[in-house]
Amino acid sequence: MSKPSARKPTVISSGYETSIPRTAIAVLLVVLGIAWIAIYINFAQEAAEFVSSPGAKKPDNPLPWMADLAKWNYLIGFGLIFTGLAVSAHKQTPLGRGRGVVVGMLGCFLIGLVWIVTFYFVGQDDVIPVMKDLDQYNLLVGIGFMAVGFTFATKWE
Repeated sequence: MSKPSARKPTVISSGYETSIPRTAIAVLLVVLGIAWIAIYINFAQEAAEFVSSPGAKKPDNPLPWMADLAKWNYLIGFGLIFTGLAVSAHKQTPLGRGRGVVVGMLGCFLIGLVWIVTFYFVGQDDVIPVMKDLDQYNLLVGIGFMAVGFTFATKWE
């Protein structure tokens, strides 16, 4: 016969078990958002921005539905990234408790700040593809990262 304490689930010092499905969903959402933006830039952006002019050849378009969405693809991609980060702020994920909250909070704040500062210094040139496409919407992306940082801040104990 086993001891009653042996049947209890393993609980970490914070009092919460790590939820593997929640952690996997958070990682999957962030990766899916990054992939969505990368696929749009590499495969559908030329067709979305194509303006017919005499003698211009229309670019190949393997993803016509994505080209039809045009700049909405950035909203979808960054929305997935922000949602994944917000899901990772839950107590049952490694970033949602203990030192992970501080890392997530400060990381999101710094990414947002660096995004905005980089946009003001470099992003208006043709150097960084995503920043030149988003133009003034880069401010919303930076503020979005900071908003997710505040989501982490609400979990800080």
